[in-house]
Amino acid sequence: MKLWAGRFSKEADERVNDFNSSIRFDSRMYKQDIRGSLAHAAMLSETGIISAEDGEKIKEGLLTIYEDIISGKLQFDPDAEDIHMFIEAELTKRIGDAGKRLHTARSRNDQVALDIRLYLRDESYELIEKLKDLIKVLCDMGDMHLDTVMPGYTHLQRAQPVTFAHHLMAYASMLMRDVGRIKDTVKRMNFSPLGACALAGTTYPTDRDMTADILGFDGPTLNSLDSVSDRDFCIELASALSLIMMHLSRFSEEIIAWCSWEFKFIELDDAFSTGSSIMPQKKNPDVAELVRGKTSRVYGDLMSLLTMMKGLSLAYNKDMQEDKEAIFDAIDTVKLCLDTFTPMLSTCRVLKENMRNAAARGFINATDCADYLTKKGVAFRDAYKITGQLVAQCIEKGLTLETLPIEEYKAACPEFDEDIYEKISLEVCVRERKSAGGPAPCEVKRQIAKVREFLMEEL
Repeated sequence: MKLWAGRFSKEADERVNDFNSSIRFDSRMYKQDIRGSLAHAAMLSETGIISAEDGEKIKEGLLTIYEDIISGKLQFDPDAEDIHMFIEAELTKRIGDAGKRLHTARSRNDQVALDIRLYLRDESYELIEKLKDLIKVLCDMGDMHLDTVMPGYTHLQRAQPVTFAHHLMAYASMLMRDVGRIKDTVKRMNFSPLGACALAGTTYPTDRDMTADILGFDGPTLNSLDSVSDRDFCIELASALSLIMMHLSRFSEEIIAWCSWEFKFIELDDAFSTGSSIMPQKKNPDVAELVRGKTSRVYGDLMSLLTMMKGLSLAYNKDMQEDKEAIFDAIDTVKLCLDTFTPMLSTCRVLKENMRNAAARGFINATDCADYLTKKGVAFRDAYKITGQLVAQCIEKGLTLETLPIEEYKAACPEFDEDIYEKISLEVCVRERKSAGGPAPCEVKRQIAKVREFLMEEL
């Protein structure tokens, strides 16, 4: 018998039951459902809405249900409509009429809105820790590669010299913003809808502040209609998760390129690579490719949530049951990717010489050559043109700026002197870029220190 069956003269069609049921995916919220019910029961007892005796029975019953689920003694009933009805039915079976009083001054509408906020808050904290683990790996690798020169790129063309540490800190900056976005989402999520009931509150003398406080919320939600129909926090979290995946996908794209023979900047550990069924020489970066591929999945979850909500009138509509599979999938996917991406990165071997050799080709010190002239009083546009002509000469003669004879320099501009070779050496080019945020080892060291300070911050 369904808990809502009083209004109906016959049982629902089995196909409707299957279609309507959500326990196969919302059962993961059992901890949050029990926590919410414990808080609600405590409030009902404290305000005298139910007796203290019934309140104690409900508490004991819920705690034994929790223990039995944890131990495996109690299995979820696949025929139950949802986790909320499963737990309430099990409670009533165990403690009798007292269990039927738990739902006083509560609706499944505010109950599910509460459970998903609690669940997403818990998951958000776990996600933040996983992001911090990856950021720490970036810092540790950065400390080891402050002097590892590599080419920086624009348009996938070698542009200017940077260091591997500087490159890694770019991703640390992205991931720090991702942590901030999740924290901001939790701030707006962290208000309790419990007590809004179906949509219009209740005539019982409930204490919403009490339940909000017990559950660690910043307070109750303001409006009962909005309380049960709001899923902004799901969409906002899915948006933050999509950005995380976008950053991981960009990083994966670079790792895939760096592993290729065309770059050969890094080599992935065998434990995080795969081979080919036909080509014995292959070592494929499948983890990075799967992260890149799974990004589209999380984007799809975000679009599902946005599309689901766009046409719904107030207040609750059954369409909103679709929120859970989408946001759960997005969370699961991001966690899975972080759990695999982080050790893949930390165990890779950095091929420093290959990075340095690539930086030596491609005239990525041309800007520094032009800057050399401007510091001697030559207008930048003139210096730019002169340097461009020198690069063209080098290409024609198979030389680099480092090997171009000083006579050629002086013929192009008399301001050049022997010290040009020191000024355009890659190490000096990098070391002198001390501007805030730049690749100079001393500056990257400062960046890493700031990131480590961030890692120490409390949630």
